[in-house]
This record gives sequence, C-alpha cells and structure tokens, in this order.
Amino acid sequence: MKQFLLALLLVFTVTGIAHAAAPKADEKAVAKAVEFMRQAMISGNKADLMKVALPGLVYIHSAGAAENRDEFVNSLATRKSHFTAITLTEQKITVAGNVAVVQHIFDGTLDPGKPRTVYLRIMLVFKKTKGEWKLLARQAAKADRPK
Repeated sequence: MKQFLLALLLVFTVTGIAHAAAPKADEKAVAKAVEFMRQAMISGNKADLMKVALPGLVYIHSAGAAENRDEFVNSLATRKSHFTAITLTEQKITVAGNVAVVQHIFDGTLDPGKPRTVYLRIMLVFKKTKGEWKLLARQAAKADRPK
C-alpha cells in the first residue's frame, strides 16, 4: 500500500510539473511571436506581417482608428506607416489555454523623412492556431513617458 501511494504521489508530482512547464513554454513562444511581429513591423515585409496576423484581426490604434488584417499589413508594407525603431518594455504575458494576452509599452519612431515618436500602452491578443501563436486583436492607448 505504501508503494502504491508513493507511486501515485510521484505520478501527481510529475504531472503537476509537466502542467506547470506548459504555460512557461507557451509564454516563451508568445514572446517569440511578439518579437517576430516587432521585427516585421520595422521591416515592412508583407509575407512576415501576413504570417503573424490571423485573417479576423482587429487592430485598434491609439487615436481610435480600426484596421483589419489587410489594412494593417498594407499600411506597413507600403510604408504608409514606417517604423524605423520599436522598443518594447514592461512586457507581461498571460496564457489561458489557446489564448494569450500580452501587455507592454511600445516606444517607436516613425517616418525617417520627418521622424516622430509614439509612446503607447499596448494590449495584444494572440491565439494558438495549428501550433503557432497568431495575432487576433490589438488595442493601443497613449501613455505618458516617464520623466
């Protein structure tokens, strides 16, 4: 009986460790997807931008304008919006099943001809589809730069 209980305890311990490791692996995968998106936004590579976003994307700007996937991709791929630098800080990732919510500060520089900066608080929603984390929704709000 003691051996049975010890074996059962071992199974629950190993299973618990496996379940605890899964969210950490997903958090790392989501962070990788966010970094891929950051780089794609700077490069304006249309194929990479299409790869990161789901067809039903809802992309909300800090001024309230909303874009779908094609509008988001075309804005960056045609350089209508051209980021020369993007820094992400204070990133927090929460995974719940096949959905992840990412919060961070987005500090970016737009348009090399007439540079301007944006400093935003961002919320991203990623969905795990066919083993990959894809952007489903994005909401931005203006944030105050630290002094």
